[in-house]
Amino acid sequence: MKLNALDMLIIISYFLTALLLGLKYARRAGKGLDEYFVSGRNLPWWIVGTSMVATTFATDTPNLVADLVRQHGVMGNWAWWAFLLTGMVTVFFYAKLWRRSGILTDIGFYELRYSGKEAAFLRGFRALYLGVIFNVIVMGSVTLAAIKISSILLGIDKYTTILTCAVITAIYSCTSGLWGVVVTDVFLFIMAMAGSIGAAYYCVNLPEVGGLSGLLSHPNVVNHLKILPDFSNPQGWKEAIPIFIIPFAVQWWSVWYPGAEPGGGGYVAQRMLAAKDEKNSLLATLWFNVAHYAIRPWPWILVALCSLIVFPDLADLQRRFPDIPANLIKHDLGYPAMLSFLPNGLLGLLIASLAAAYMSTISTHLNWGASYVVDDFYKRFINPSADARHYVTMARIVTVGLMALACLLSFYLENALQAFQILLQIGAGTGLIFMLRWFWWRINAWTEIAAMIVSFSVAVYFEFFHARVFGFTPWEDWQRLVAGVLITTPAWLIVTYLTPPTRRDVLQRFYDQIQPLGPGWAVAVDTGLAATRDSFTAGLLAVFLGIVAVYTALFATGYCIYGKWPLGLFLAAVCVASAVSLLKILPRINWRG
Repeated sequence: MKLNALDMLIIISYFLTALLLGLKYARRAGKGLDEYFVSGRNLPWWIVGTSMVATTFATDTPNLVADLVRQHGVMGNWAWWAFLLTGMVTVFFYAKLWRRSGILTDIGFYELRYSGKEAAFLRGFRALYLGVIFNVIVMGSVTLAAIKISSILLGIDKYTTILTCAVITAIYSCTSGLWGVVVTDVFLFIMAMAGSIGAAYYCVNLPEVGGLSGLLSHPNVVNHLKILPDFSNPQGWKEAIPIFIIPFAVQWWSVWYPGAEPGGGGYVAQRMLAAKDEKNSLLATLWFNVAHYAIRPWPWILVALCSLIVFPDLADLQRRFPDIPANLIKHDLGYPAMLSFLPNGLLGLLIASLAAAYMSTISTHLNWGASYVVDDFYKRFINPSADARHYVTMARIVTVGLMALACLLSFYLENALQAFQILLQIGAGTGLIFMLRWFWWRINAWTEIAAMIVSFSVAVYFEFFHARVFGFTPWEDWQRLVAGVLITTPAWLIVTYLTPPTRRDVLQRFYDQIQPLGPGWAVAVDTGLAATRDSFTAGLLAVFLGIVAVYTALFATGYCIYGKWPLGLFLAAVCVASAVSLLKILPRINWRG
């Protein structure tokens, strides 16, 4: 495709605006780690929440949605829609607790909650394990998506794409710290949404698609429109197991996945820690879940459905793009393939929006990963007495290193779903710990060490030994996930009871500061010192109402698009009623500020 003057003007204007917004905060970010990593803990909820949404709006996300829709239909999205349960629990039970902790990163939690050398080891090891290994996998997947998109839309080879992405994003991230990231994210989110909506509108109205009526009636699409599995026959149950039943029954509470960690964590925790108070932390996380699950999905889904008409199978994609290596021709290519039809002007907007999505995600992961490596490893164990500017300099050096590793990994990945499944498997069985550790005193550092080792070992076994070495029939992804949970969960429970608990003074200090709910602390600490006014019942009701409101908003939009107006309007009414009820419940959710 060829860009004209209008396209170039839009793209250049975007980059200049993003760069100027980032540079505006460069001096402020350089004052110290608090400014560089958590923006001085002074951000309002709407900036924090929008930054979370922008971060999850990566270049690989629409590719992942296309992969799921082309292979499993619209209902395939339950693989990530089910994480709303995790998100709402985080909103009403954990957001205020994270802000209350006052730590710089969520890895700092380990020495706030646990005691002994094992707590220090866990903090240092997890800093590198998550900040480098997990983080680089995510960024490698996002960079792979950028490679596929640029090769289709611009005809640029992967080396040029990687070099360009690495240089621009690393410079931007190094300069501005979290201040520049979150402020620019508001602009990037608007750009990304405008581009995705424009692309969906144009693709639906292509002559090959024939408008919305042509799309919904096409034989290639009809069987892909179901939002919920068909449980009326055995085949429907078989389809539902991996894409609906397992995500709801097992995945949402048991798996650690970036952006959807049970109990919050990663860059979501970083944003909550940067909010100006507990109320803003809660509202930011609520807005994130509303926007992430209810507002964004349908433009991506529509483009994916259109791709089933224009490119019914992988062979069609290969014929249309013969210069793309065969190993990169996967179903996730359906999304960027459809974008190749966009006209000039809209093409420039779309490229700018995808660049916005890429920069937002990568800059967040670079800043988040650097916070782990510098604050939780380098400062804690290697050089604890340097001045603030030294640590900021180290953060910028680490940022460049993480970007380089992500670019190298992108050469070895093939599709977005592959990285998604790898991350789910590595974290299988660990999620319950991240929720219980706030409310049950018996969880200790050895619990998390055992879970981490076992879950990773199970993932390695299935990836390299189960079929390749021992010759067993390869298991499906959902079977591996369940096996990981069933092996890892009993393992860490056994280790918990076989190892000494956290010291009483550490538990007492944690309880007094955090004021967690429930009876899980009564045996170990004096609960009278920090009696909480939180209502567990109000929290559960808020979680339920939030889930109903978001899902009904998502379904109402879908059924209205499908032309099923009575059902769509009914669900919209349920959404409004749930949202109003939730607003009435909020005053009973105790927060400070």
